[in-house]
Amino acid sequence: MNLNTTYMGIPLKNPIVPSASPMSENVDNIRRMADAGAAAVTMFSIFEEQLRIEAAALDHYTSMGDNIYAESTSFFPKGDDYHIAPTRYLDIIHRASEAVDIPIIGSLNGMTSEGWIDYASQIEQAGARALELNIFMLPTDPRVSGARVEESYLDIVKAVKEIVTIPVAVKMNPFFSSIAHMAKRFEEAGADGLVMFNRFIQPDFDLDELEVVPNLTLSGPGEIRLPLRWIAILYGKLGVSLAASRGVHSATEVVKYLLAGADVVCTTSALLKKGIPFITTLLNDLTAWMDAHEYESVEQMKGSMSQQSIADPAAFERANYIKTIEHFKRHHAASNPW
Repeated sequence: MNLNTTYMGIPLKNPIVPSASPMSENVDNIRRMADAGAAAVTMFSIFEEQLRIEAAALDHYTSMGDNIYAESTSFFPKGDDYHIAPTRYLDIIHRASEAVDIPIIGSLNGMTSEGWIDYASQIEQAGARALELNIFMLPTDPRVSGARVEESYLDIVKAVKEIVTIPVAVKMNPFFSSIAHMAKRFEEAGADGLVMFNRFIQPDFDLDELEVVPNLTLSGPGEIRLPLRWIAILYGKLGVSLAASRGVHSATEVVKYLLAGADVVCTTSALLKKGIPFITTLLNDLTAWMDAHEYESVEQMKGSMSQQSIADPAAFERANYIKTIEHFKRHHAASNPW
């Protein structure tokens, strides 16, 4: 059984890639992921705010005695909010790349092109084989148009591609007004891969303290449907690699993503819940499914249920909406008390 795949031009022994998570803050964990069969590991994200805090601190100490001090540093999150300093992040990448024989993918989380361009180069120099741009903008100003937001995303990709030679993936969000068009524009800006999709953490309300608080809920298998649809639609229409992200909790989701056209399948929540050895389970179950359905390779599976490959391409578009509603009414309405 041939599980080999290629992601952004990088040959991989299989399609399973642990995505960015706190687990990769420890080189021993990365070594365990490799031993369990991971084809590559995406590092936890370093945040633009962390880079600015470090830069502001350096500026403060090198300018002591001057009459000018950047009071704006008080607007940044406290350094204690981040327990991994940018310099240590580079050290982890360097040590991980020497400890395992699988590619290490760096991850940058930012919102401006100025905040992280130089750091992208340092990540490459530390030994990362590729870089994932985890761009998170929250345009709350009603005067900022969608077109302007899109240009900001593209500017970041162009700027990073000008300074690094390693492949660059963009972790897309699903909120662009035209996902297919934006995917094409990312390709034109130089992106080598698209990760579909980013899963943003949303705030919550604490009703006892009347405070806005962070709230992290791990993904569930039902979350695969949105990226599954778009990977199936975009397969064969772009010249970039497609990575599936969200909702991978068993080999079932892995198989579906590959059939849609994904080059790699990323997972975090399942490993946080079930442990790093679950990677081996995913690979064993994937192999068993392929054997039972007479697939000889991942490449043979890839895209075989994409929009361009199935008998009814409209199943991925608006026509399927009507079919879904009618199917629900036929099978559920008669027995429902409402």
